[in-house]
Amino acid sequence: MANPLFDTLFGKHAGNPAVFLHLADGQTITYDGFLAMAAQYAGLICDLGLTAGDRLAVQIAKSPQALAVYAACAQAGVVFLPLNTAYTADEVSYFVENSGAGLLLCDQSKAEGLAPVAQACGAQLETLNADGTGSFSDKATAMPVQFETVARSSDDLAAFLYTSGTTGRSKGAMLTQENLLSNARVLVDEWRFTSDDVLLHALPIFHTHGLFVASNITLLAGGQMIFLPAFKLDDIIAQLPKATTMMGVPTFYTRLLGDARFTKALVAHMRLFVSGSAPLLAETHVQFENRTGLRILERYGMTETNMNTSNPYDGERRAGTVGFALPGTEVKITDSKTGATLPQGEIGEIEVRGPNVFKGYWQMPEKTAEELREDGFFITGDLGQMDADGYISIVGRNKDLIISGGYNIYPKEIELLLDAAENVLESAVIGVPHPDFGETVVGILVAEGNVAPDLEAINASVSASLARFKHPQRLIVLPELPRNTMGKVQKKALREQFKDLFTA
Repeated sequence: MANPLFDTLFGKHAGNPAVFLHLADGQTITYDGFLAMAAQYAGLICDLGLTAGDRLAVQIAKSPQALAVYAACAQAGVVFLPLNTAYTADEVSYFVENSGAGLLLCDQSKAEGLAPVAQACGAQLETLNADGTGSFSDKATAMPVQFETVARSSDDLAAFLYTSGTTGRSKGAMLTQENLLSNARVLVDEWRFTSDDVLLHALPIFHTHGLFVASNITLLAGGQMIFLPAFKLDDIIAQLPKATTMMGVPTFYTRLLGDARFTKALVAHMRLFVSGSAPLLAETHVQFENRTGLRILERYGMTETNMNTSNPYDGERRAGTVGFALPGTEVKITDSKTGATLPQGEIGEIEVRGPNVFKGYWQMPEKTAEELREDGFFITGDLGQMDADGYISIVGRNKDLIISGGYNIYPKEIELLLDAAENVLESAVIGVPHPDFGETVVGILVAEGNVAPDLEAINASVSASLARFKHPQRLIVLPELPRNTMGKVQKKALREQFKDLFTA
């Protein structure tokens, strides 16, 4: 193909009058209409001087136009760089400078603050607002609705996604056309997507989940999306009867379960609910199945690899696990120090290899060499184990491992006990500095409802179940856990908050 990514996901829909996007206000956009908009954007991108391989950074609200910029970049051979809409100007400055982006798209409300950033980094600045207005779309209306697709190969870069930067500066993961396409093909097959599917899409599209999983799968299958700007409970309840599938983060499902309108009848026609980006509590699995008769499908992926594993579509979707390695992807559990593969059932570092694994970190060869082995296995930084049936469980991040008095402590083991305690909604276990042990265990709890958890009873339960060195030295109740946009608990923030608990 002249351009595998564009031709496979977008180009094949040329002339297709079928609906692609259903918008919150009731309007629809056809595949053909979407492609015409993307072609105009691609023409403008080239008119502004960007050529194949150049980077285009966007910090814009979710909209059909924002999605069309992704399609336009694919058609023009430009590397797409989506940025979290919550980033400050200082943070955006790093991404634009590091990536060498030639064009920065932002909301009009942020243009004044980002103009100096763009100027300092040598990037052009255009605006694109949530309603589709802005200097970029204004200029694009003068462009033809046809654009000659720029030839690219499957190994060419399609996107940069910057990691969250929990350990130092964010790293730009370089994703190729084949990385994105191979993953979409596997997931369409594994999750049984067809042109009959209508996906309820309330995820952000600056992240791999909403952009490269949800959108790419729908495009490849030729289905439709109910394209909502964000997760709002009333909107989700109203749109569910029109959908067949939904992808979300655990917060989506806990909020749905907290609403009496979310019933078995409401989702009678739904065939699949997928959860990811953060662990789903086993209790949520059980409550969801009891309420709807459906079992959420949990999977595991990351910025650098897209999706690695999935619970089966047919067969047991096992709570607390992320299922099996996807076809074409290898997963192994290794010793963090030696890299040797560990016996089944032991906890170790998760490593993955396959066509979904990224090319490396932009302008960081040393970091790439640290995390991407010569044989193609990527050291994920996640700790996990594989049971006798081959199901993989995520135990936590390697950096979240607690070493207290020389003993390795895995937070997940303690969190499972705390989560099961009466009047506990959820928990996070962290390690904080300790004068005697180096580190010690602290359990952060969120109460369920308005009843405070019985900390003495919880301590007694932990004492009966776990070795003494694993016992939390302190249990602390907070109104909520700090999370990032995708619902992942930010343990780094908790460690910073309570770092002086035993050393002050």
